[in-house]
Amino acid sequence: MAFRWWPPASFFGINLGLTGLGAGWRIAADLWHLPKWIGEAIIGVDVAIWAILLILYAAKIVWRYATFNEEFHHPINCCFVGLIPTATMLVGVVTHPYTELAWYIFAAGLAGQILFAVHRTGTIWKGNRLPTDTTPVAYLPTVAGGFVGAAASAHFGYHDLGVLVFGVGVFTWFAYESVILRRLMEVERLPPPLRPVLGIFFAPPVVGCAAYLSLTNGQPDFIAKMMLGYGIFQALVILRLMPWWRENGFAASYWAFTFAATALPVCLLNFVKRGESGVYEWLAAGTFAAANVIIGAIFIGTVWLLVRGKLFPVVVGTS
Repeated sequence: MAFRWWPPASFFGINLGLTGLGAGWRIAADLWHLPKWIGEAIIGVDVAIWAILLILYAAKIVWRYATFNEEFHHPINCCFVGLIPTATMLVGVVTHPYTELAWYIFAAGLAGQILFAVHRTGTIWKGNRLPTDTTPVAYLPTVAGGFVGAAASAHFGYHDLGVLVFGVGVFTWFAYESVILRRLMEVERLPPPLRPVLGIFFAPPVVGCAAYLSLTNGQPDFIAKMMLGYGIFQALVILRLMPWWRENGFAASYWAFTFAATALPVCLLNFVKRGESGVYEWLAAGTFAAANVIIGAIFIGTVWLLVRGKLFPVVVGTS
């Protein structure tokens, strides 16, 4: 029978965008005296979606193991599995004010992230891959996971652990960036359905900057500003390529842009919170407003796909 409710691991990217937006609202509420309930409402929706996706994905593993196994061993889609522990760590952070279970959620996410990152990195090191198998999705297990793990560890008071995990994110980012750039520049173009993953390419400098800020104190230093500058440059390149990556129309894959789109204003809001002013204040306000528009539009578009029955891929099989 055909069933439309088995989510791919990439759907956990929704949580990365919503968590980032909710965190941004928390900072903005303190800085600009905005309503606090908006950020908490976004986080509430975020946690609910995470719980639903987790249940559905666990059900897919049990009842459609072949589908899960195919995804887990796919040369590109496998890396999306790394979003599950990443989203889990973020949920642990944002629910910390409400429940003591938050630490256990964070710990489970970090442990899962390390295990999957080690597994996936070892698989890549075996080689026998096509150049077209390399995409920005490769960042997810180690780079995204490393930076989120660093920020989450710092949030729960494990600074030294955060620094260790930050190292995983930084050095795998540096290692993979040139490989991914070579693939984008010299190998055949990304097929239209895959082009929105360029949004992941924009994430490391701004998510890394946010992680770096969580591990340091005082006014943002040279390194934080350097990472922010590279992130802004990447954002401009993504905007320049908008007609190209939009050729296939709207899809749930647009959530690939949202983690970076929310991490950028979070960095800038933290810059302002830690004493920066002038252009940083203007950039913080502008990017925060843009992030709300972007996330709002993608969220509405996703709901519309769900209503029309076009959000979940069809999985064919027998019970």
